[in-house]
Amino acid sequence: MSVDVDPVRIIDTPTQLVHGPGALARLADVVACLEVTRPLLITDEGVLAAGIAGRVIDALGDPIVFADVRPNPDIDLVDQAAALYVEEECDGLVAVGGGSPMDVAKAVGVVAGQGGSIAQYEWGHDPIDRRIPPLVTVPTTAGTGSEVTLWAVITDPDRRIKFNVGGTPLIAAHAAVIAPELMLGMPPAITAATGMDALAHAIECYTCDYHQFFNDAVALQAVELVAAWLERAVADGSDLEARTGMAHAATLGGLAYGTESAGAAHAMSQSAGGVHDCSHGALTARLLGPVSEFNAPASPERYARLARGLGVDVAGLSPLEAAHAGVRELDRLTDAVGIPTLAELGFSEDEIPMLARIAFEDPQTVGNPREITGPADYEEIWRAAFGRGA
Repeated sequence: MSVDVDPVRIIDTPTQLVHGPGALARLADVVACLEVTRPLLITDEGVLAAGIAGRVIDALGDPIVFADVRPNPDIDLVDQAAALYVEEECDGLVAVGGGSPMDVAKAVGVVAGQGGSIAQYEWGHDPIDRRIPPLVTVPTTAGTGSEVTLWAVITDPDRRIKFNVGGTPLIAAHAAVIAPELMLGMPPAITAATGMDALAHAIECYTCDYHQFFNDAVALQAVELVAAWLERAVADGSDLEARTGMAHAATLGGLAYGTESAGAAHAMSQSAGGVHDCSHGALTARLLGPVSEFNAPASPERYARLARGLGVDVAGLSPLEAAHAGVRELDRLTDAVGIPTLAELGFSEDEIPMLARIAFEDPQTVGNPREITGPADYEEIWRAAFGRGA
């Protein structure tokens, strides 16, 4: 095994993990240990209607509740929630739900602590220079890894893009309560989309130019967990063992990010997510195979290792042959769990030039293992993606 000789690197893991079946019973103690007495609970109407948020509310006593989060949350929504946090004199945050409530909570923490609008904290603009108020994340889906990532993704409807906030441990949750029992009964489509998102995090972070040993280890474990448990979780929403495996896969996929970027699949899905309001996980899943196929010649050994993690028999194959076998397994898994096609997600081939242009402008393009030299490269990948799953 070769060893990369790189400059000094830093890994920040500022989030306490309380995980496993029954972990929800520890939530009140976790919040109390952070000395939070008046939390703002951030969730969405679906989680509230399902009774999941109610279990958290009961555990916390009488939190202030903001349940207006919607998929692909935008600037105004974050600023509205931040205003409520200040108005109610809250002293901490609890996020319950999928990636959207957790991203909103992190973004609210930034605005509540530093003022202004979340728009000014887009990565590369105003810096985040202080720790957000105490935040506890309680994921109800297994995919985004937002419970432990150092990023929040926010939509700018005027520019029709999503942008990143963070890249610093100052925005991370103080604790994550990962309770797989909250994921029981999750619909198959959501299970599939979020699970494939976790897989995309692991694959892109393992292969990106910024990879480092800690991230490699958790990324590979996430890949193996998804390969072992995703199809079973999709097939049976009541399977607690499968839910636990996928909950761990999602968290490990989030940890694989570190302070770094992902790659072309997330550059494409994040930018396109501002064009059509669709499932981020499903869109990323549809792009993952074509991006991996494009990247494999630039990093065949790493993609071959991923193929093994996906359970592919690569005996006797060259690294590049093994890498392409892994891509075929990605495509099989994407179809097997019922991910919609790009057309079913609302996209059309005549949008390819525009989609390629905005993907090239996304900062996650930097770090992709194969250099993206211009929008033409993204056009090639988009065309390949439209041919998948037809």
